[in-house]
Amino acid sequence: MTRTRRFRLTIEFDGTHFRGWQWQPTGERTIQGELQRALAQLPGNHSAVHGAGRTDSGVHALALPAHFDTDSRLDPEKLRLGLNAHLPADVKVIEAEEAAPDFEAQYSCLYRRYVYRLRPVREAPRGLALDRHRVLPVHWRPDVPAMREAAELLAGMHDFASFATRETRSTVRTVLLSELREEHGELRYHVAADGFLRNMIRTAVGTLLWVGRGKLAPEDIPAVIAARDRTRAGHNVAPHGLYFVEAGYAPFERASSEAETLRRLLF
Repeated sequence: MTRTRRFRLTIEFDGTHFRGWQWQPTGERTIQGELQRALAQLPGNHSAVHGAGRTDSGVHALALPAHFDTDSRLDPEKLRLGLNAHLPADVKVIEAEEAAPDFEAQYSCLYRRYVYRLRPVREAPRGLALDRHRVLPVHWRPDVPAMREAAELLAGMHDFASFATRETRSTVRTVLLSELREEHGELRYHVAADGFLRNMIRTAVGTLLWVGRGKLAPEDIPAVIAARDRTRAGHNVAPHGLYFVEAGYAPFERASSEAETLRRLLF
């Protein structure tokens, strides 16, 4: 009898030319679709590939976990190399390992961490062309201390209905980390939570930009949250500045999450 094994993959991708993670019956190009197409070229019978998160069109990933079952006898490294040989240049498997039979990339995950990259370019326009799919340019001088203060007020357990778009699930989430940092000439919004609503991070960044322009004050953030009204929060910023950085399978611990993020960041 052939033994089935479960594999855990860690995936890196440039989301620019994808319609997000999830396979689409209408044939749009997706991360899941490309992975399953590559897997079908390898020997054995394989299940669908399940990811830790369903990223939107244009969102990138530095280290997104996924899992699948297979009766293939390939060892993890040969499987990784085989998949990469059949994957396009904008999605690659950076790690592969055999996992416990009950490991679930999505449902075993206790938190997810993202980074959103912004770059003030008014006095420093270099990189506008080269990074047009990777960083959101800010063409005015933002009030960074106010944005930083506002970001911290998003941490904690709240009803984030004001930050959700067409959401049918419960809108209560616990944000474990919410910090705007100045790193390498950029503003980077680091955020981790037990789960995210549709467009929640992009709306949070849009709200921070409202604060940066003086349209909102940091002390307005609690009222925006309490209103549970999407019109009270900022606009949805473009997806191309957003990166999936980490999925946590143990309770959030700041030091270990920081170390993992530092290990994964390429910029």
